[in-house]
Amino acid sequence: MSEYDFPKTGFVRLSQILAPNGPIPVSKSTWWQGVKDGRFPPSYKLGPRTTVWKVEDIRAMFELTE
Repeated sequence: MSEYDFPKTGFVRLSQILAPNGPIPVSKSTWWQGVKDGRFPPSYKLGPRTTVWKVEDIRAMFELTE
């Protein structure tokens, strides 16, 4: 994750999580299926068109796979 400018705390959007901008190399459809199945962290709705994830949850998931 060191090659990405990933925040330490707060919330991130999907474009910051998935490659090529983020550390997780999966497609959007794979990501959403993983959220539904519980393999990936749950999302939070901030508005009707704004979905975010906790940075801490994403970092924890990424560190488990290293």
